[in-house]
Amino acid sequence: MPTLSYREAMGKVLREALDNDPKVFLMGEDVGRYGGPYAVTAGFQAIYGEDRVRDTPISESGFVGCGIGAAMAGMRPVVELMISAFSLLALDQIVNNAAKLHYMSAGQITVPVVIRMVNAVGSQAGAPHSVSVESWLASVPGLKVVCPATPRDAVGLFRSAIKDKNPVIFVEHALLYKSEGEVPDQHYEIPLGQAEVKRQGDDVTIVAYLRMVPVALDAAEQLASQGVQCEVVDLRSLSPLDIDTVVSSAKKTGRCIIVEETNRTGAFGAEVAAQVYSRAFDSLDGEIVRVAGADVPTPFARHLELASVPSQEDVVTAVQSILQG
Repeated sequence: MPTLSYREAMGKVLREALDNDPKVFLMGEDVGRYGGPYAVTAGFQAIYGEDRVRDTPISESGFVGCGIGAAMAGMRPVVELMISAFSLLALDQIVNNAAKLHYMSAGQITVPVVIRMVNAVGSQAGAPHSVSVESWLASVPGLKVVCPATPRDAVGLFRSAIKDKNPVIFVEHALLYKSEGEVPDQHYEIPLGQAEVKRQGDDVTIVAYLRMVPVALDAAEQLASQGVQCEVVDLRSLSPLDIDTVVSSAKKTGRCIIVEETNRTGAFGAEVAAQVYSRAFDSLDGEIVRVAGADVPTPFARHLELASVPSQEDVVTAVQSILQG
């Protein structure tokens, strides 16, 4: 089984989509001649041409709207937003058009667009560029929100996303692009809305997604040396949400910790916690602990930025606290 970086895995699955379906095309800022802001689409325009790998003006509302229109007309656009914070400039298009047209047309209109966006928290991108929007968008009916943490998941989830008849928000992370993992040669797909237990354990359930998955796994390894076996559940999709897998794990271990990078207030972990409480309360041996980012604009200064997002030690401390309590 070959080992690919997250960046290579995304390049692989995007090329596959372009090769397999002439209706697929890519569009976004610098995706063509420059090769993509994160080098995911390097060399694509020379192979597929400017019609299928389109550089756009710096107008997120404009080119996201174009992607939505193309999807309504029968194409399958993959629209790239350089960083997820830039989706704020296209929220009307995403929330009031892409998410609602299928419903408002009584199913007559489909909008098969994949909107790729990249979280940059932790990369010293500064406060305006370090915004995690996935929990906001996951609250919008009509949008599917996918957050792969590994190269294997990125490939399998994108294959499902590109086939979906309606909009999928595909969230990547700048700090995951260099991470590596095995990606099967044979074709496989991962259904949207299917969580995965990344590590088995009996003492504590740790729920995470995107970049917090490797953080949780590292914390679990550290705790294993102390005799504590953590079960790590990767949500993979926020909407649809596979709460069954989370609840099953929480009932098994009796303890649950939810880890996410975005700031704590109003974050998606609160929804997960509420549903676990509702469905597994009698099986829990203590309160659900949430480990999340600080309620501050993400600082640019490196030491402050590191202090504002959960670390491996933060997760370890949370696990030790819940075991003692």
